[in-house]
Amino acid sequence: MQHFMLPPGWEQGCKSCSYMADHTDATLVHLAHRDTAFVAVSRAPLSEIERFRQRMGWKFPWVSSHGTTFNQDFHVSFTADERASGKADYNFGSKPPGEEMPGVSAFWKDDAGEVFHTYSTYGRGVEVMMHTYRLLDLTAKGRDEDGLDFTMAWVRHHDRYE
Repeated sequence: MQHFMLPPGWEQGCKSCSYMADHTDATLVHLAHRDTAFVAVSRAPLSEIERFRQRMGWKFPWVSSHGTTFNQDFHVSFTADERASGKADYNFGSKPPGEEMPGVSAFWKDDAGEVFHTYSTYGRGVEVMMHTYRLLDLTAKGRDEDGLDFTMAWVRHHDRYE
């Protein structure tokens, strides 16, 4: 499951989360043949998620946690009080949070229907979903991000590259 940074009211999803999502649709058939499913979750209402998903042309399942504490429970969305305090639990430590932070989680559903949280990764760990980085890492130029303000400054929504 991708914790996709798209809270209520944002015009579009996070660029980095979108970059991750761009790699997802083609993997769904392969995951299904290994008895594995994928879903993205965001705090935005479903109507806002669907508007952005249609713009991007994605087909993967995407659900809304709007009105619940699901994202806070996984330490990927933060309250105004947490942001004001300058620290919150994220990536198994404490750091100054943004409104939303990236994460990837895995679950297991047993034969009785019980669901267990088996894994989560945050920060740089979410690169597991960024296949383009794996290919760039094989090239002579690599990621070529040294002179940028931050590592993913070059990333755009796929319909916004010049």
